[in-house]
Amino acid sequence: MPIHLKELESLLYQLITAPSGVAEGLLAERDLSAGGLDAIVLGDDRLSAEARVDIYANMYFYRIRDALKEDFAATLAVLGDDNFHNLVTGYLLEYPPTEPSISDCGRYLADYLSDHPLREDVPFVADLAKLERAVVEVFAGPDDAALDPDSLRATPPEDWPAMKLTIHPAAQILALEWRVSELLRAVEDGRPWKPAERGGVKVLVWRRNARVFYRDLERAEADALDAVSRCSTFAEICEVVAANAEDQDPVAAMNRMLAGWLSDGLFVRG
Repeated sequence: MPIHLKELESLLYQLITAPSGVAEGLLAERDLSAGGLDAIVLGDDRLSAEARVDIYANMYFYRIRDALKEDFAATLAVLGDDNFHNLVTGYLLEYPPTEPSISDCGRYLADYLSDHPLREDVPFVADLAKLERAVVEVFAGPDDAALDPDSLRATPPEDWPAMKLTIHPAAQILALEWRVSELLRAVEDGRPWKPAERGGVKVLVWRRNARVFYRDLERAEADALDAVSRCSTFAEICEVVAANAEDQDPVAAMNRMLAGWLSDGLFVRG
């Protein structure tokens, strides 16, 4: 009985993505027609049908591994090539790709690393991968026009207290246990890197003019942006800044933050 195209595609996909290889994948297949794989894949004296499918299986893995190397260059740098290869092997067994785009393959790598044995020697690696993944997601995230500072200045003074600001939809704020920003920046710049120091920190990741930026946030700014994300009014945001101002002038502190946010294109018109 001839095999239909949809069935053929499904069979080849199962074989190419089989965790233990094509040979073991074949043993698990019970729907092959008479003649087995040779009946649907042409082999010859140089390569059998199984060997031909195996080529695609290897290409499948190595293409994903190479894509993850690009997206997680700093994670690769701190783990080394062999550890990274083994990491990807285990990761794909637990998190096989489910989306057509290869850019989605690394979505859960930081989660996978959160309790991985590699953390014994590199305890900050999960946070590093989390930041690298955020850079990828922010770059590909939704777009929206940044809030024009001139339009904000045109807002009547009496409307400012009730005004609400909206963070760009592609931006992310990460809560990390390790200060990995400088390590990632060193790898990006081709400089020697140092192991990250432990210390709770929030990291802002945002996009401006098709470029992705990231930086650690001081507590006052982190709390202020948290208030923005909760749709607080401008008056409420100012109260948060004032509570963290300590010996600083809260008005000056608010002005500095707002000027920096607008310069970074962090806000969009709500």
